[in-house]
Amino acid sequence: MSESQTSEQPWTVLRLLQWTTEFFQKRGSGSARLDAEILLAHARQCSRIELYTAFEEQPDEAQRAAFRELVRRRGEGTPVAQLVGYKEFYSLRFRVNEHTLIPRPETEHLVIEALDCAKASVNDRPLRIADVGTGSGAIAVALALHLPSAQVTATDISAQALEVAQWNADQHEVADRVDFHCCDLLADVEQPETFDLICSNPPYVSESEYAQLDRSVREHEPKSALVAGEDGTETIKRLMAEAYPRLEPGGRLIIELSPMIADACEDLAEQISELGDLRFIKDLAGHRRILSLGRI
Repeated sequence: MSESQTSEQPWTVLRLLQWTTEFFQKRGSGSARLDAEILLAHARQCSRIELYTAFEEQPDEAQRAAFRELVRRRGEGTPVAQLVGYKEFYSLRFRVNEHTLIPRPETEHLVIEALDCAKASVNDRPLRIADVGTGSGAIAVALALHLPSAQVTATDISAQALEVAQWNADQHEVADRVDFHCCDLLADVEQPETFDLICSNPPYVSESEYAQLDRSVREHEPKSALVAGEDGTETIKRLMAEAYPRLEPGGRLIIELSPMIADACEDLAEQISELGDLRFIKDLAGHRRILSLGRI
């Protein structure tokens, strides 16, 4: 973004977006224009939609300097969500940082499945839901917001991630119904004894797959939230074993997974006689992304 050309052509909002989009495209970004808009809006402290009514405006030097730095760091691989400090998920804004996995659109399918199961549930008491490996708290907070009487237990092995999740719960005013625990899976959760729904976006990337991930993921997101051993199924196997005794009869275990391990996870589920009514939910690309299991 050379300032030497400003005498010939001013750096308007539109020109900055066009230049940056091309710059990101050359570096392999699959969302170059969106990235440029989010970063410029952040530098100008405005919403993305406001950029569209300001195409001919010229950001001041302070805004251009802030934008240049954001573009530089994005060009080096830092995720946009970490640069601006938040990610939109299920139409909600969540704080994220280097200690949390950045919420993905695929995980919204898990929330939808959980909400559908909750609506089909018949209870004379508030639903009890667990979100295992909560990270930024995106699943737990989204469910608490859309199920106003539900009580949610959220766990994570990372104390730093739980600080972020707690902040998000406070911001969305559901902290009184989300109970956070720092532990591995459900290990230290004694109350409630059983749940109607246990949800999880656990680590499910194999060591070999991890080496092939985009640099922006490998270098900026927590490996512990991504990798689950040689096969990618290790954490899911432990979760199934821990979860079924904690499910109410008729309750459901809902797990996000990689389509590449869907068959292996189905085999693992079929080895546990207490789990049944197995179904997969596909993502927008038609891949099996969510495994939903019922407690018999």
